[in-house]
Amino acid sequence: MKETSTPVAGSDDGLIRHGTPLFRQANLALFAAGIATFGLLYCVQPLMPEFSKEFGVSAATSALSLSLTTGVLAFAMLFAGAVSDACGRKLVMTVSLLSSALLVLLSALVPGWASLLVLRTLLGLSLSGLPAVAMTWLSEEMHPDSIGLGMGLYISGNAIGGMGGRLVTGVLADFFDWRVGVLVVAGIGLASALMFWRLLPPSRHFERQPLEMRALLSRFAGVFRDAGLPWMFVEGFLLLGAFVTVYNYIGYRLLAAPYNLSQAVVGLIFSVYLIGTFSSAWMGHLAGRLGRRRVLWTTFALMLAGVGMTALHPLVLVVGGVVAVTFGFFGGHSIVSSWVGRRAGAAKAQASSLYLFAYYMGSSLAGACGGLFYAALGWNGVAAFIGAMVLAGLLIAWRLYFLQPLPGPPSPGTEPPLP
Repeated sequence: MKETSTPVAGSDDGLIRHGTPLFRQANLALFAAGIATFGLLYCVQPLMPEFSKEFGVSAATSALSLSLTTGVLAFAMLFAGAVSDACGRKLVMTVSLLSSALLVLLSALVPGWASLLVLRTLLGLSLSGLPAVAMTWLSEEMHPDSIGLGMGLYISGNAIGGMGGRLVTGVLADFFDWRVGVLVVAGIGLASALMFWRLLPPSRHFERQPLEMRALLSRFAGVFRDAGLPWMFVEGFLLLGAFVTVYNYIGYRLLAAPYNLSQAVVGLIFSVYLIGTFSSAWMGHLAGRLGRRRVLWTTFALMLAGVGMTALHPLVLVVGGVVAVTFGFFGGHSIVSSWVGRRAGAAKAQASSLYLFAYYMGSSLAGACGGLFYAALGWNGVAAFIGAMVLAGLLIAWRLYFLQPLPGPPSPGTEPPLP
């Protein structure tokens, strides 16, 4: 896993471009990493009603099985980028994936609620070495005209992993036991980690930086001097906060009257995650051609419409609303995350860490708060809470439309916006 600075064969500037064998190899590796990361992270989401029954906890307490993980993950990612600066991108990501799969394996075997929460908390720490570093790797190694598609394909792996983890545990919990589903997800995570290790090309533009606290704090501070990056961090918070809250509590609604769906059927509804595999790649590529500022606001508008649909009564409209929220979320995340890497300059690792800190804090805080709205007001209260977050994201996207472009040759869609 030695990382060098040798130019990539077939690329005159050493950057990976779409349409090349190295692009396909890199994205297959990161696709596998996304499957592992999000399958391991979100496999407990459809099991929250099962946890409520088996361990006698409320919906809000059951949500801690995910909120604790994402909360620790958010803080740990602030330092994961710095560790990868010193130790190397590929090494940190590989260790992260393997240790996370082992922790999920152990979580299927523990007897009590407290021990399950301890392992889920440790999972947040171990997983932190993948998401922020993967974003940094893509920003360093991909050509600017390919990073939108590359980021989109990586996020599509996230979508497959998130869907697969939820679907496997949701269905197997109905036919066998939730522990069987978690064991299967852990096995998939181990296989994906090994695939990632074998396929990911070494870094070609990585410059090792020692772990010096003063220099690290300086790079973090520099990120906040950019006019757009702090707003993009807020967008990450709102995107995942809204998305996770939908999926945390929609299962409670559909298992109850008047729908009375089975756990297996509710698990199958999570297959709409597949739309994210298309949305992230397509919207990322579209933003690369038309400009991120011109496309981002449409993802929030679609999510807002979807949230409104989930508040209606017919089941087909509720599911259609979940589809719209899913499509908009993955498209928005693909656009914002690639935009962060482009604006960060030499502080890519720190910008990626801060973006993902905000992103996963959205999951942790909003996901937990949603349980309070559900307990007090039912699904309509949850939908109003989510709708407020998405509306705020839409207003920020409009502000980012007028963001001053970076100096140098313009990217697509970054010419001065119309008055």
